[in-house]
Amino acid sequence: MTSDSAVRRLIALVALAVFSGALVTRLTDPLVAVLAHDLGGTTARAALLASAFALPFALIQPILGPVGDALGKRRVMTGAVGLLTVLLIACSTAPDLNTLIVLRALTGLAAGGLTPLAIALVADTAPAHGRQVALSRLVAFAISGQIAGGSFSGLLEPYIGWRGVMLGASAVAAAGFVSLILGGRGFGSEPRGHFDPVRAFAGYLQLMRLPAARILYFSVAVEGGFVFGSFPYFAIELQHRGIGATAEAGLAVAGFGVGGLLYAALAKRVLQWMGQDRMVLLGGILCLTAYAGFAFAPIAEVFIGSGLVLGLGMFMIHNSIQTRVTEVAPHARGTAVALHAFHFFLGQTAGPVVFGELLRHAGSRLAFLCGGICLLALAGMLGRAGFTRPGGAY
Repeated sequence: MTSDSAVRRLIALVALAVFSGALVTRLTDPLVAVLAHDLGGTTARAALLASAFALPFALIQPILGPVGDALGKRRVMTGAVGLLTVLLIACSTAPDLNTLIVLRALTGLAAGGLTPLAIALVADTAPAHGRQVALSRLVAFAISGQIAGGSFSGLLEPYIGWRGVMLGASAVAAAGFVSLILGGRGFGSEPRGHFDPVRAFAGYLQLMRLPAARILYFSVAVEGGFVFGSFPYFAIELQHRGIGATAEAGLAVAGFGVGGLLYAALAKRVLQWMGQDRMVLLGGILCLTAYAGFAFAPIAEVFIGSGLVLGLGMFMIHNSIQTRVTEVAPHARGTAVALHAFHFFLGQTAGPVVFGELLRHAGSRLAFLCGGICLLALAGMLGRAGFTRPGGAY
């Protein structure tokens, strides 16, 4: 079996589990107004469902990364997607908003064991020269899950209710669990080691001594905060302007996912054409363009199209950071990628709070423009310093 075919086979094995983990990430974003009405609460409190998911997702990473390195990444992923199935069923029965927030937090813990470990697993198999393209293929499934979670939840809620949306997501997670159980037999059993928390902590300290690692982790936290912090407010902003509601917000999130898929399809050619540093800079320009679209969109179609542009630009930046992280510590990729995911979702946790304050004090136009300017500045810093290149900034 060639290296490329081995990577493709591995991606096919973990694809459905990765899809299900990404599906639940953005599942509640278009439902903020509906959940606030049905379960009793303000839209601001319902918007915290995004943070309730992201914070536990982030906090579990320092544990799951070294656990995956020690006990086997596929083994941990299988347990995580099984737990995710059960928790999504429980979410569908939530009697009030507080209960749903707690269950959403537990869902974040379970989902934390999927995409980050899958990235490390694929990086273990893919050769360095083809790793970014291989990871872009895996990311395509995560993006597809975000599209489904962001769009179908908004589009299907009027027909099956938000509880039906949760049950549908649980069915997808169950399919991912079955896929890992049955498909994993063809890969043989993973070697089982011993999880040593002292050694794991020492590994994190060693990683954080690397200048490149510190810059990459800081960058992905900023990126996660400014990009995903705005998503829970899409429906509220569209309603305020009188150009849409839940369905249009879902389509804007779906547009973001389509932009990510477009990046995955073009990644190899774009990298060959302009190189990684220039691609990162282009990503920053596209992010600013997208946020200007959000700020001044006169109709829903422009708002939705801006979501697509944001997805294309953001993944030009994000996938470059992601690939570089897999090269920081080849002997402990699960740990390195887990710390990456920790910072990414820590940013997503703070994002809705920060963006909400910007909206309240500065208004929507200035808040969106601020997000775009910060992402362009971040891309400029990464591109000029070469932090996304192998061996850069050590």
